[in-house]
Amino acid sequence: MPERPLSGIRVLDLTNVLAGPYCSYHLMLLGAEVVKVEQPGRGDLARSLGPDPELNKAGVGASFLAQNAGKKSLVLDLKDPGDRAAFEELVRGADVLLENFRAGVLARMGYGDDRLGELNPGLVSCAITGFGQSGPMSAAPAYDQIIQGLSGMMSITGTTDTAPLRVGFPVCDSLGGLGAALAISAALLGRERTGHGARLDVSMLEVSLSAMGWAVSNYLVSGVGPEPMGDQNATAAPSGTFETADGGLNIAANRQEQFRTLCRVAGLPQLIDDPRFAEREARKRHRAELNTALNAALRRRTALEWETTLSAAGVPAARVLTVPEAVELEQLAHRGFFTDLPYPDGSGRTLRVSGNGVLVNGEPLPPQAPPPLLDQHGGERDRLIARWRAHRRSTEAQAS
Repeated sequence: MPERPLSGIRVLDLTNVLAGPYCSYHLMLLGAEVVKVEQPGRGDLARSLGPDPELNKAGVGASFLAQNAGKKSLVLDLKDPGDRAAFEELVRGADVLLENFRAGVLARMGYGDDRLGELNPGLVSCAITGFGQSGPMSAAPAYDQIIQGLSGMMSITGTTDTAPLRVGFPVCDSLGGLGAALAISAALLGRERTGHGARLDVSMLEVSLSAMGWAVSNYLVSGVGPEPMGDQNATAAPSGTFETADGGLNIAANRQEQFRTLCRVAGLPQLIDDPRFAEREARKRHRAELNTALNAALRRRTALEWETTLSAAGVPAARVLTVPEAVELEQLAHRGFFTDLPYPDGSGRTLRVSGNGVLVNGEPLPPQAPPPLLDQHGGERDRLIARWRAHRRSTEAQAS
């Protein structure tokens, strides 16, 4: 097992549902010790979310299980003086505090930036919200679908007949979590140089617009707004989803030599020098005619046959899979992307969770423990606090 890059980093995680827990899950996979601070009685809202009612009732809903493996759970009531004192001790020993309350809520609870800085000058605190901690929309509630709509993402998803459409998974939540994990990692590295912590303010709206890349920058640079194109790629042709004998096939022949190879392999060499298709811009203008010709040829064989043949010839091509099909790909098994863990309820069932897609020195970084039951580590609270404080004193002594 490789040494994990964030080994020794302690994260106090006050988040729930997705964006925040997804962030801390990635920090955990990279080696951080993550302690979830949960509300008495119900804990993380995701504990009751998912397609299995029995798991939801037991407080280990599928939505919770997906991104909380390897973490510890403590229940603290921040209205209770004793629990507030314990929380402050944890803050003193933490490297990172992560929260996704609405803007200003943590400050109203008595833990604004100034107070957190008093408790721990080296703390990296990170707030994930829909719109950020400032601005006219900062106090507005936001979930993933709200951000998808406001960002323009939905307006370019689907076809001209079906848009606007929601992307089929909570992509803005995931992007917010990844953006926060990147910022936290950078702030921790900066602290090594300066000795000072940082206050990070992550806006899901802004992270999502940033991730939309060309769709936004093309408008900013050229003044041309993107339009929904379904499964087609606006920057090239042929590039999109095509028909085969048994299902969809994605092809991205974005380079001239790839287009020529595709035509030869598909038995359509006459298209190579056809003036309608001879160069990129012409192919884009005549996309419909080109797609019609390719679909007719590709229907002669299965998607897997074309994937194998075209990939071997250097043309990017792959089947369009369902999620159940995708998770069975041999490629994922080869790289150890999934990890099997016991269910936290002691039922003996096997829980499969995903990794982060990163190998360190050739090895994956699997979670090493299942997601926690609510307050599973409550009995360890005092020992945990003592260990974190001792580590903090040792770190401060080395720095001085």
